[in-house]
Amino acid sequence: MFGIITESFQSVANKIRFQDDEKSLKRALDELKKALLKSDVHYKVLKELLNEVEKKTKQAGIGKESFLSALRESLNAILTARGNYGFIFAPKPPTVVLMAGLQGSGKTTTTAKLANYLKGKQKKILLVACDLQRLAAVEQLRQLAAQVEVDFFYLEGKGAVEIAKEAKKKALEGLYDVLLVDTAGRLAIDEELMRELQDIKSVIEPHEIFYVVDSLSGQDGVKSAELFHSKMDLSGVILSKFDGDSKGGIALSIAHQLGIPLRFIGVGEKVADLEVFIPERIVGRLMGAGDIHSLAEKTAAVISEKEAKDISRKIKKGQFTFNDFIAQLDNLKKIGSMQSILSMLPGLGNMASALKDVDLDNSKEIKQIRAMVFSMTPKERENPNLLNGSRKKRIAMGSGLDVSDVNRFLKQFENAAKMAKKFSNKGGMGDIMSLMKEARMGQLRQ
Repeated sequence: MFGIITESFQSVANKIRFQDDEKSLKRALDELKKALLKSDVHYKVLKELLNEVEKKTKQAGIGKESFLSALRESLNAILTARGNYGFIFAPKPPTVVLMAGLQGSGKTTTTAKLANYLKGKQKKILLVACDLQRLAAVEQLRQLAAQVEVDFFYLEGKGAVEIAKEAKKKALEGLYDVLLVDTAGRLAIDEELMRELQDIKSVIEPHEIFYVVDSLSGQDGVKSAELFHSKMDLSGVILSKFDGDSKGGIALSIAHQLGIPLRFIGVGEKVADLEVFIPERIVGRLMGAGDIHSLAEKTAAVISEKEAKDISRKIKKGQFTFNDFIAQLDNLKKIGSMQSILSMLPGLGNMASALKDVDLDNSKEIKQIRAMVFSMTPKERENPNLLNGSRKKRIAMGSGLDVSDVNRFLKQFENAAKMAKKFSNKGGMGDIMSLMKEARMGQLRQ
């Protein structure tokens, strides 16, 4: 995520070597300008950002740390727009959300991702199919609703406005917490599209209107968001397809140019790959500091407090078993892609783009590991010390691998367990547990 920008910042800061060296500051600003232009940041936004960074760096005294601090503050200001972040529930349910966007923006998939996010907060969700323009859009949403395990609503032979109207009635009668209405898109904005959206808006009276923008659309995405905003009064933007290939400039441009808050970002293809957009956390990732708070929130949504305490206790005592390993592998799939997880860990953001294609379901190595573990007896999974030569040979035959593969995996598992124990004893696990507890308290308050 933000691949090009993130990789550039450290090299830019390294241009400043000496205190009060204005020439080195100018070189750093020129390098920053090139990096941000390459990332498709609008020139007006770029000019304002560079002026702020230069002014704040000089005020604090020219140096690497003051430059990075000025950059962090200025980015945070640029990304902050008036309004809410994440999801705000209406005082009286259901919270009605109208989803809008052009064809190809990932609107339907994003609607399902939002449903999955809200389901994690123990909310009752109704997904509504009002995109009658694109072939198979209704069936796509139906399948996604089944995958996320939320309710789906559609009326065969009815128009989008009538479907939306009946869906709201059902949401009220069924005591749903949230109604998500997926609407039609077009290849370009036209009067017919806007008229239909405005008619749907008038019958469902949405609390939120989210506009889904393809992160790769650059300044064209900013222009389309601006036009939608003028017609529909958007309450937020969701950036889709924000993976390692994304330039990232659109995030800076939409927030600052249009003054519309970015509410969520889609960071992968899986339904779990949706994250709340909170400016200071995003800036942390941009600067290579990670985002442990967001990781703790996502983890808290899929791992119970009891399970987390059990894992922590086992790791501290060196009792983490293969059964625990497989269980946490399954939990990782629910949290999101390997790429999105790594992007939240301090210092590992640059590795995220390299692992964007790692699939915890289909990776060859993961499949081999699963085959090895499931070739073990229940006692062997609970106690790896039982694995002598003959047992390893049996496991290798059962999983279709060589004994050397089994030995390599066992060594990796042993080293990982030692590192986890060391991390736990230093207090790192306690910090994460504390953040997860805070996240759960926040979810309960919502």
